[in-house]
Amino acid sequence: MTALLTLAVLVLVAIAIWQMTKIFELSQLKTDSSNAQIANDSDNKNNGYMLFAFLVFIYGITIFSFWKYTRVLLPEAASEHGLDVDYLMLVSFIIIFFVQTITQALLHYFGYKYRGEKGRKALFYADNDRLEFIWTIIPVIVLAGLILWGLYTWTNIMDINEEDDPLIVELYAQQYNWTARYGGEDNVLGDANVRMIDINRANVLGLDEADPNAADDIIVKELHLPVGRKVNFKMRSQDVLHSAYMPHFRAQMNCVPGMITEFSFTPIKTTEQMRQSPDIIDKVKRVNTIRAERAANGEDNSEPWEFDYILLCNKICGTSHYNMQMKIIVETQEEYNAWIAEQKTFADTMVKDEAVPAFNMTKGAETAAIE
Repeated sequence: MTALLTLAVLVLVAIAIWQMTKIFELSQLKTDSSNAQIANDSDNKNNGYMLFAFLVFIYGITIFSFWKYTRVLLPEAASEHGLDVDYLMLVSFIIIFFVQTITQALLHYFGYKYRGEKGRKALFYADNDRLEFIWTIIPVIVLAGLILWGLYTWTNIMDINEEDDPLIVELYAQQYNWTARYGGEDNVLGDANVRMIDINRANVLGLDEADPNAADDIIVKELHLPVGRKVNFKMRSQDVLHSAYMPHFRAQMNCVPGMITEFSFTPIKTTEQMRQSPDIIDKVKRVNTIRAERAANGEDNSEPWEFDYILLCNKICGTSHYNMQMKIIVETQEEYNAWIAEQKTFADTMVKDEAVPAFNMTKGAETAAIE
């Protein structure tokens, strides 16, 4: 693939140089009219044929791309609203490709049919109200329909309320990792502020220790969600602008320093159910084939891969942006209850003795902290 791209770049550079030399020649003043490069009927006819050839190329590369790369697209959505998002995008793509197919065909056909010929004069229209109405009103109606449909869908997606007893989860972003916080038994998150962060006491999210709702909060590095239950996410950022992106759930929301942003969705497929999807099975097989080849060559990142939902940062937030991700596990309500019962609360994880560091330090730093 690298060799092919290199060859393509070299060909394009050669064409660019060739075109620049032609421009340079045309820019030079020539007194001999016989050297003037004026297109004749044969040139125009050949250009018309080339238009048709390029049209075939456009359609060919489009069909090839659908055949070759459709399998690398995301699988079926794993959230309720994701189905609506995918359907809206499907309709948009159908309209786009239909219009593109028709307009490109007409563009290239007219370029050939009305090519320049000696003695033919072009017919000039000062205006044509009927044509202008047609090519204006049709796009207006189609685009207005898509926009209104999109706004309706977005309004339904962003209807964040607590009427359905949703699970409340905070996603906390910082360079370059994610931390999740659950509301505990009362499903209410305690107050928090970055100014209250105290690393020595393991208060990494800046929870207000005086707030009783914070005592039973649960802080984890792996996100677990019960299938079929609505989840309301509250998102914060400690440092720069991040973006919480969960592609399989068609969910994305910016995490902005100094404010709380929200998004909600209902998972409809557990991790195990998604692993049984034909698309996922095929993807895992293809990925592991590549990794087996890497393992045979003694390369890193060659261990077998198993599908998991994932939370990514979709903003370029720094040098390690690519590595800012968190595993998401969707499971049954019973499995979720068993997992959450095993987790320690914020009150349990707080360091009571400030003389003892909360995190691993170098020996010199640890001695200094104790002194």
